[in-house]
Amino acid sequence: MPSQAPVIVWFRQDLRLSDNPALLAAHKTGAPIVPLYVLDDDTPGLWRMGAASRVWLHHSLHRLNESLQGRLVIAKGGPLDVLKSVIAQTGARQLFWNRCYEPWRTARDAGIKSALQADQIEVASFNASLLWEPWEIKNQSGSPYKVFTPFFRKGYLPRGVPHPPLPAPASLRLETDIPSGFPSLADLELCPTLPWGDEVISHWHVGEVAALNRLLDFLEQKLAGYKEGRDFPAQEQISRLSPSLHFGEISPRQIWYEALACAQTQHTPQNDLEHFLAELGWREFSYHLLYHFPDLPQRNFQEKFDAFPWQTLPEKDLDQWRHGRTGYPIVDAAMRELWQTGFMHNRCRMIVGSFLVKHLLCDWQIGARWFWDCLFDADLASNSASWQWIAGSGADAAPYFRIFNPITQGEKFDPTGTYIRRYVPELSQLPLRYLFAPWEAPPSVLSNAGITLGKTYPHPMVDHNAARIRALKAFESLKNTA
Repeated sequence: MPSQAPVIVWFRQDLRLSDNPALLAAHKTGAPIVPLYVLDDDTPGLWRMGAASRVWLHHSLHRLNESLQGRLVIAKGGPLDVLKSVIAQTGARQLFWNRCYEPWRTARDAGIKSALQADQIEVASFNASLLWEPWEIKNQSGSPYKVFTPFFRKGYLPRGVPHPPLPAPASLRLETDIPSGFPSLADLELCPTLPWGDEVISHWHVGEVAALNRLLDFLEQKLAGYKEGRDFPAQEQISRLSPSLHFGEISPRQIWYEALACAQTQHTPQNDLEHFLAELGWREFSYHLLYHFPDLPQRNFQEKFDAFPWQTLPEKDLDQWRHGRTGYPIVDAAMRELWQTGFMHNRCRMIVGSFLVKHLLCDWQIGARWFWDCLFDADLASNSASWQWIAGSGADAAPYFRIFNPITQGEKFDPTGTYIRRYVPELSQLPLRYLFAPWEAPPSVLSNAGITLGKTYPHPMVDHNAARIRALKAFESLKNTA
């Protein structure tokens, strides 16, 4: 009796076994499975994976390969060429994958699907990354939503409870005759030779098991009080699941159902649960926008912002912001957290974003590009939508007059100074009353704390009050723009 032709499962942003509909569909065929990952650095163009994301990917693929008994086929190059090579070597006639929604991926995948179907290859794709497909939610006129609140209340919530997460296959039948001529994980050279790569990943446990453990720890220890606590970076009352969500080590459906179950057993306050689930809603809204408005990452959603008087900053000034040398401690702490850990607390993302686009009048795309390179959770949809929100140019933008004061933001959301002292240690001996504005401290206080402004810690890049007035004038100039 002839052996059964294997099926290919093309892993992408779904690096897990649980709630993986493509993998489960392949498993149900009964055929041996060829698991495949392809590093495509050519098709994405500007959106080639950033340095931090590549480091995470390396470790996540390592964990996935362990779960797949070392049978993960790893390749680099154009996916269609890779797939044709694997098909030729294995005799596979079926290909399964889970959908991605970035514009470059949707166009690429459509071409691959057509080409392989023309060769009589069965291709099936599934939703593993979102609670709802972007095209499933529309307003009464049949158009996509452009504001989060109506999207969430009239389009998203009325859909009810999403489909329960799927189980992992009980026992995978993996192809033993592994295709030849493909690189090893090390050959992809995802980790930089600089020590930064090892340091930035040292703060994390990566992979499907680690993601589930992180979720359960958050739900059991931090969900209660989330609504208020999520604004205080020193408390770390956040899930820190965004990198795992981005790479698909865990699914939004798993998060949704685990959160509901935990809230019921632990009697979590309803408002904490609702605010946590609303964060999944914002993620869905970001993908909704990216799908319907694919130029979101590189064009102002509101066209009037094309006339905004952005300033062209010297690289040395941009580097002060990038590396946490602005002279505003809460801004600097946040930017150093990003550099050191590949992550930034959400409240702090708003603070540093506001500082860049409003205090420095720097185009939001420059900030988005830096985040793209430094964040483990560099998600094109969320990164683009969130930066446009901060800048005021987005679909559901912050009011133009909302200009965060980096001094009072520190006082309000890091009231003990714990977060600032952790990431800006040169200020650690400064009394709390001066910690948020060191330039206001008397010379003797600075001296006793071992601080010399302009040497051990910088003077402020800009004066807050003057920068605020300048920003308001710039935003006011758009009022009469069509």
